[in-house]
Amino acid sequence: MAKILVIEDEELIRDNIVELLETENFEVFTAENGKIGLQLAIQHQPDLILCDVRMPEIDGYGVITALQNNPITATIPFIFLTANADVGDLRKGMQLGADDYLTKPCTPTELLKAIVIRLEKHAILKANYNHKLTLAESKLNQIIYQDSTTNLPNRLSLLEYFQQMLDKLSLLSITDQNWQQNGMIPIIYLGIDRFGRINDILGYEGGDSLLKAVAERLRKNLPSEYIITHINGNQFAILFPPILDQQQIKTVIKKLQQQISDPFILTNREVLITFSAGISLYPQDGRDIIQHLLREAKQAMNQVKQQGGNDYSFYIPASEHQLSERIDLEVALRYALEREEFELYYQPQVSLKTGNIIGAEALLRWKHPQKGMISPIKFIPIAEEIGLIEPIGEWVLSQACQHSKAWRSQGLGNLRVAVNLSGRQFQTSNLCQKLMEILLSTDCEPDYLELELTESSLIRDPELSIQQLQALKALGVTIAIDDFGTGYSSLNYLQKFPFDVLKIDQSFVRNLHTNKINVAITESLIYMAHLLNLKVIAEGIETQEELNILQGFQCDEIQGYLFSRPLNLEDFQTLVRSGSQLKISQPEP
Repeated sequence: MAKILVIEDEELIRDNIVELLETENFEVFTAENGKIGLQLAIQHQPDLILCDVRMPEIDGYGVITALQNNPITATIPFIFLTANADVGDLRKGMQLGADDYLTKPCTPTELLKAIVIRLEKHAILKANYNHKLTLAESKLNQIIYQDSTTNLPNRLSLLEYFQQMLDKLSLLSITDQNWQQNGMIPIIYLGIDRFGRINDILGYEGGDSLLKAVAERLRKNLPSEYIITHINGNQFAILFPPILDQQQIKTVIKKLQQQISDPFILTNREVLITFSAGISLYPQDGRDIIQHLLREAKQAMNQVKQQGGNDYSFYIPASEHQLSERIDLEVALRYALEREEFELYYQPQVSLKTGNIIGAEALLRWKHPQKGMISPIKFIPIAEEIGLIEPIGEWVLSQACQHSKAWRSQGLGNLRVAVNLSGRQFQTSNLCQKLMEILLSTDCEPDYLELELTESSLIRDPELSIQQLQALKALGVTIAIDDFGTGYSSLNYLQKFPFDVLKIDQSFVRNLHTNKINVAITESLIYMAHLLNLKVIAEGIETQEELNILQGFQCDEIQGYLFSRPLNLEDFQTLVRSGSQLKISQPEP
């Protein structure tokens, strides 16, 4: 049953239309003004909208403009209803994106015919769009989740596989106390010893051939329930199914050592290799986050390599000195906010059409009185663990909004400021209320605030995330999905969640001119985003070659060291005042 939204301020006309449409088995929603109509359009996402032109508060032109600017509603067929058949009004409506224009009063036949034509046309366009989207998603998933050299699953695929293993362990633990107490999921991080020297002897093609041969040998010697992935370069990870006894890990590693020690024959040359391995265990070595466990297993592997390689080691938690340093940092962090030790730096974001600075990403810095500048990589995880991320996040939002308002007051232009929201901050029930208070207290217009969220902060509870995002968008702020492609990377999320902006992670744009895989991923991401009416920002741009490729892919904006490193407030304002521009090469005719 098709859903139709009727936006009409005259009650009699509205009731007549509803009666006609319900007789024809349409599901009908009604709104007596444009403001309510916009809310219902976002809430119900109808298949077609009928809208009067002349209405109080927000007229029909205002309604269609707002709908066109929202990715959720931009493609909904739209028919104007008006008592004024002026050619100028007709032209204006069509220019704004209307699909048809009916003059009131119109006959039931005329109205139904217009509705049926638009619904049929939209169904064809939607089917074609979904087909293109499916093809693009299939191609992108193959590029993103599979390593092209070894044909093994890559690092990103571990996220899904690890969740499957967690589910298995959970089921086993429900019915068996032994599994509940002793069950574990091991991860082996494996690196080929002295691979750089092997590359020097065999060349890069020979090195790739060795990686393929190692991957094949691992595949042949491990049961199918073990997940073998190629992480990068000469490094592999093996994800075990749930087990009860650590002895099983040692048995597997010794078997692999024997198999890998057999010579490899490459280009008529016999090659002998060894490997170093590090092991981490869930839940013994940390939370149910695969990145943490991989990092710990890699640390253990690096320790083995430093001691000569050709061995394995289980992860050992931080030393007493490291723990002491961590406690000192935690204590200092608790006072950093009230002692005003935090500072915002701004990295300019530049339009690839004009070369002009159009905004900046706010980046938090901590200037410790004794240790100097401390990287956010060190203190943000601690702030999240000890419950300080929310007050720190509110401070960042407040400061960024104050600065954004000041830039316009100083005549620096309508610069947008982008602020990262942590997962915990995003999940707080009073986020919208807090944000509204900050916008009011700083007198900052929401149009100039962009909130950046990572995939991992959204997928924990997708339905709740959608509600939170819609509430944020209702305040008028812009929503960006940050580091897309480095986490769960489901294109389904792009369709379901009301994003405005997609930020491509620097890991995909780095060395674009030499990395064919990154070229394919980046081009596909930009194409997909534009299909979904999303603006695209590429971050981490460092070379002119990367810029030229992104410009060829019609990327919208960039940020990175090619134009400017992150700057403190004063230096950023000086840069904007100077009128500095990114040199954009014009496409050849």
